[in-house]
Amino acid sequence: MTRVAIVMDPIESVKTYKDTSFRLALEAQARGYEVLYLQLADMFIEQGTAMARVQPLKVTDQAKDFYQLGEATVVPMGDIDIILMRKDPPFDIEFVYATHILELAQRDGALVANRPQSLRDCGEKLYTAWFPELIPATLVTRSAEQIRAFHKKHKDVILKPLDGMGGASIFRVDETGSNLGVIIETLTEHGTRFAMAQEYLPAIKDGDKRILIINGEAVPYSLARVPSAGETRGNLAAGGTGRPQPLSENDLALAKAVGPALKEKGLYLVGLDVIGDRITEINVTSPTCMREIENAYDINIAGQFFDALIADLQ
Repeated sequence: MTRVAIVMDPIESVKTYKDTSFRLALEAQARGYEVLYLQLADMFIEQGTAMARVQPLKVTDQAKDFYQLGEATVVPMGDIDIILMRKDPPFDIEFVYATHILELAQRDGALVANRPQSLRDCGEKLYTAWFPELIPATLVTRSAEQIRAFHKKHKDVILKPLDGMGGASIFRVDETGSNLGVIIETLTEHGTRFAMAQEYLPAIKDGDKRILIINGEAVPYSLARVPSAGETRGNLAAGGTGRPQPLSENDLALAKAVGPALKEKGLYLVGLDVIGDRITEINVTSPTCMREIENAYDINIAGQFFDALIADLQ
């Protein structure tokens, strides 16, 4: 029997109607796989071998009483067929350490998705720099002077941290420059941390589109996340409204442009964030929005994901 382990945040905090990790557990269970649950703290290295404390997981697609955990056992992670790394950001040093443990598991025979080295190399915001022709005007720096010059040039900008998620700590600074100084101080921690500045894209009014890419191929539908009144962030966690829709020709072109590079890096599940005709982020750590798209269209994205993994496992 195929064994699938899911490394994730505490399962009791899951919102089943929208959680992609939960959806993947449902799909694995429906396929007859043995599903195992663990958190980052359950992984360790013993004499150069990646080990983990895992629990058998049974899931039910409902809002309450949706999971059952079996008795915990300790196993070599290389003996698990597929390991899904689904820990949410922040991308911090503990996350980096976890990718090293997962790389040992990969060496010992497990298929890890997404590939541990690529999780380190392809941070969702910074990885966009590898595709400069597809992104808005962007600056990554610690320098307040450089950020001020960027704002002066582009007049309306978005400032954000490199390690956040869900729209947290994202600021828009318009032509007036209101609060620019304190925002720079906050994001760069007085010049000790890198932050990102991007030109503001008015197309955000039509939504920040999440395009899922499975093993280099775009899912034909996206979820446009439309900001609520008075907001510039479309993230659902920030109050945005999800609107499933087919990919446009431009959406498909962007996905095709980056798809081969993502596949080469072993990034089986990726979420492109697109505003207008520009890619703003390439999410690789724990992409979401699978359930919202599946609920709107006759498509099994989770199934496509496991098909790709099983094909590479054989």
